[in-house]
Amino acid sequence: MKRVTGIGGIFFKAADPKALSAWYRDHLGLDTNDWGGAIFPWGGEGSAKGMTIWSPFAQDTDYMAPSTASFMINFRVDDLDALLTVLRTEGCNVLERTETSEQGKFGWVIDPEGNKVELWQPPG
Repeated sequence: MKRVTGIGGIFFKAADPKALSAWYRDHLGLDTNDWGGAIFPWGGEGSAKGMTIWSPFAQDTDYMAPSTASFMINFRVDDLDALLTVLRTEGCNVLERTETSEQGKFGWVIDPEGNKVELWQPPG
């Protein structure tokens, strides 16, 4: 079974997400969207199609909870349910909540240092 297939996104807390997004747009050339993040498409000829997301969150977001870290890495996976089952049998701290939307399926695990890690199975 494949586990992680790539990085789906990098999310982090910012005191002023809009201003920080504008700084990255103006100084580093990120093509930021209305929601404040940037999408990096990948997958040339012969590669799977996909993307990596870069996104600042408000400093007071609880999206990374229960972690107190200021960041969260999102990893792409092929089969979220199977991976969560394996992680549970391996004794990992898997959060019970999962989410399904038009963006795909999401689950979370807490690493040994207390960082929340998002696992994402893209749609289709």
